Order: sequence, then C-alpha cells, then structure tokens
Amino acid sequence: MQSGQSDRYQAGRNPDAGKPLRHPFKEIVQRFSDPALVADTVMRTAVKTWDLISPAEFSVLYRQIRTHTMCSNARLRALYRGVRYVIHNDVQGDLVECGCARGGSAALMALTQQRLAGHRPIWLFDTFEGLPAPTAADPDYEIADLFTGTCQASVEEVQNLFDRLHLADNVHLIKGLFQDTLPLAEVLEIALLHIDGDWYDSVKTCLENLYDRVTPGGIIQFDDYGYWKGARKAVDEFLEKRGIKSPLQRVDYSGRFLLKPEADRTSSTGR
Repeated sequence: MQSGQSDRYQAGRNPDAGKPLRHPFKEIVQRFSDPALVADTVMRTAVKTWDLISPAEFSVLYRQIRTHTMCSNARLRALYRGVRYVIHNDVQGDLVECGCARGGSAALMALTQQRLAGHRPIWLFDTFEGLPAPTAADPDYEIADLFTGTCQASVEEVQNLFDRLHLADNVHLIKGLFQDTLPLAEVLEIALLHIDGDWYDSVKTCLENLYDRVTPGGIIQFDDYGYWKGARKAVDEFLEKRGIKSPLQRVDYSGRFLLKPEADRTSSTGR
C-alpha cells in the first residue's frame, strides 16, 4: 500500500505484514500532542462503535470490509457518499484508487456501486509490497522513513477479498510503483479518484498522471493530506501550479476531497 494513518500504531503492530512498526515513541508523542488529532481520535472511536451496530446502509457495508482497511470511518463514509454522488449525478468515468493496502476502501466503493446497480470499472494501483521509501522532498522524512515496507498486502489477498464479497467482475489490480504504472494506465476517464499515497513523490505522481483524466464535476479524495506533510505539500503545489481555486473540503483530521471544477477541461483525455 502507499498509505499512512494514525490508526497504524494503535495496536503497535502492522496488521498487514505482521511485523512490529518501527516508529519511535517520540512519533506517538508528536502526533498526540496535537489537540485536533486527539479530538478526531475520540470522535472516530465513537463513530466506529456506532457503525458496529447501526442498521444504516453505510454501517452494514462498513462491517463487511472493516478488517481490511486502515481508513477512518469518516474517510470511508466520504468514499461511500462520493460513489453515490457520481452515480446519481451521472458523472462519467471509472472508480480509481491509488494505494489500496488490503483492499477494504476499494471494496467499500464496489459494494456501494453494487447497491446502486452500477457497473463502472474499478482500478486499484499499489506496489503490493508495502510502502516505498519517502524522499528528501518529504518534510517529515525521518518519521516517514520508519514506515518503509509496512502496510503490505499481496495481490492475492486483495483479490480474495473481492472474490469473497462477489465483487471481482471488472476490477483491475495493477502492481508496481505509481511512477511506473500510472503513465501507462489504460483508464481513460475517472469519476472518483482516491489518492492514498502518503509520500510527496507518490501523491505528486498520482496528480500529474491522473488529474486530467478526472471528469469535470468528479471527485478527488486525499487520504493523507492532514497527516503526512509530504502529501500535503504535493497537493498544495499541484493546485497552485494549476491555478485551481476550488477549496479542499475537510473530511476529518487527515482526509480532504475536491470536486474538480466544471470549467477545468483538458484535451488530453480526448473528451
């Protein structure tokens, strides 16, 4: 996976690879010295508890995938609403996730579209070998580097999840670094793009290669904007470079989403 959240250290271990996380105690102290993160964590715990018993549609879907994701309930709920939005508003394009880890968030999108009788292709891009190393472009490199190789899940594990949930049709799992796979990606038009790339280079590569394929009016959701400084830096630089004035909408402490401006059309997608 190319993703990272505070949820990773709650159990003190990497649930995907079964190896102890290598972050130091000072990383936990640094994170939880932020009152906003503490408040968000309390709220997330309460909402998660509710979703374990609620009969609401999102909660029912959440319980099917919760052991296969590290995304917060708020970010998962935003993806759920995003899929409903693009289908109800007939926003053309596929569903794409960059950084899928164990596949839970992508499976939630697939389950949501299934409820609405949708049949859009779903694309999952990941190394399937754990997080790549950050670079000097990441302002929090010293902490970020401790997560290199964590959050690993195999192609087979993710495929098995989709098979078990009867969601395997029209799902494409693409293995490799974003820098290698995204320029050659066959997806031409995107309705919802979920970027869970953690590091500066990963998020920058996603935006440079896929933003122009997102349909105007489509959704781009960022998993790591509020948590990893490299992800935030990549998003802010891209939006400034492109002159994109549409505000990022807050999902929770870490997550943000953007509705691609209707006027932001490009000939590069052939539309």
